[in-house]
Amino acid sequence: MERINKETVQLHINEFATQEVYLHLETTNGAYASHFDESFFSASAYIRNAKITYENGKIAGDGPYRVGLKLDIGWVYGEGLTHFELDEEGRLLLAGHGPDGKLAIAMELSKTPFR
Repeated sequence: MERINKETVQLHINEFATQEVYLHLETTNGAYASHFDESFFSASAYIRNAKITYENGKIAGDGPYRVGLKLDIGWVYGEGLTHFELDEEGRLLLAGHGPDGKLAIAMELSKTPFR
């Protein structure tokens, strides 16, 4: 993965628009941290292989970035994104890493289901 280039990522987001795609969206602030510190409040969200069609998508911010995908009846939104990759399978992988390098968010789009 490389640091987000806003213009490049926007082009990739546009390439997935107006067609059925699979979404993987995952956030965590350290699911296992509460095992080591009982006062730590752990929260996360996870969705995999949600089939969506978005009308348009937009990357915004100056870094970390946020990506919003406009659906027919709602939105998908991810924030805190720092890195991206278009992998060998043509999937757009976006990730957000904290200052400590730990993964905080993953937002991925694919034309085929994620395995």
